[in-house]
Amino acid sequence: MEEKKNKNINNPIRRKEFLQMCGSVIAGGTVLAAGAKLATKTKVKESDVFWQIDPARCTQCGRCETDCVLPVSAVKCIHANRVCGYCDLCGGYYRSNVKELNTAAENMMCPTGAIERKFIEDPYFEYTINEDLCTGCGKCVKGCTSFGNGSLYLQIKQDICVNCNECQIAQVCVSDAISRVDYATAYKLKE
Repeated sequence: MEEKKNKNINNPIRRKEFLQMCGSVIAGGTVLAAGAKLATKTKVKESDVFWQIDPARCTQCGRCETDCVLPVSAVKCIHANRVCGYCDLCGGYYRSNVKELNTAAENMMCPTGAIERKFIEDPYFEYTINEDLCTGCGKCVKGCTSFGNGSLYLQIKQDICVNCNECQIAQVCVSDAISRVDYATAYKLKE
């Protein structure tokens, strides 16, 4: 037994090995629970709670993009298709006050090109969000709310979120739009 004790003292476990044993990963200096991927495969209990953005309170301040603990925010733009007007001049797709309206990159509202536009019939276009490109900046949401009917809004994607005990974004949210809700009321939709 004494030999076993001495072996552990002479050969201490390293931090990285310890975290790997615990099932965590290191990303950008922040320890993230590897359970995020597992959470999508496990059954959710009714008593579970999730971080959620209230679309009626959100002011699209941009902090969701910059203050999430993940390298790319778990907040994504959601499109409420039933509210969308399928406008040719979509305020969430195009920047306002452009000299010439065309599909050139400098005219687009989204800095990453996450909004995809598809012609349906004159004068209607369908808009979809590529979540892999979306960073949660909220520029498209602000444009859609200012110049359109507000069919775009921000929401925390539960399959990406690591469900921190204290959400960093919630702590800096100026409109207090982020709160924990139980699973039964998760994913508030914009009406």
